[in-house]
Amino acid sequence: MAEKEFEPKILGFFCNWCTYAGADLAGVSRLQYPPNIRVIRIMCSGTVSPHHVLRAFQKGADGVLIGGCHIGDCHYLRGNYMTIKRMRFLQDLLKFIGLEEGRLHLEWISAAEGPKLAETVRNYTEKVKNLGPSPLKRAALAA
Repeated sequence: MAEKEFEPKILGFFCNWCTYAGADLAGVSRLQYPPNIRVIRIMCSGTVSPHHVLRAFQKGADGVLIGGCHIGDCHYLRGNYMTIKRMRFLQDLLKFIGLEEGRLHLEWISAAEGPKLAETVRNYTEKVKNLGPSPLKRAALAA
């Protein structure tokens, strides 16, 4: 019996003002990217707490992609600076619990960068696919 090729499950937290609007532009421009990502629209990337990211991995996500406004362009002025601080903390925490560094990714994508969004999702999906299933996935499926 042939084994099915691994298809990663990726959760995306996209800023309403920039990255989510970039995803909208990618959609209306009919730019193709893998359907592996499930997007949650948030008001600012700075509102993504470590709890949300850890919960995504606990529930079986193979990767988490956070998208926000470029530095200096945040609708809430300093939200993306908070995101950078949290990302540093989260990278260390995920390494501590045994997850590979590439399972969490941050990208600054503006509303006018639909092609960049599509390319980022394609590249990140391929990266997570190469990493294989999350080690936490077995525990999530057993629960």
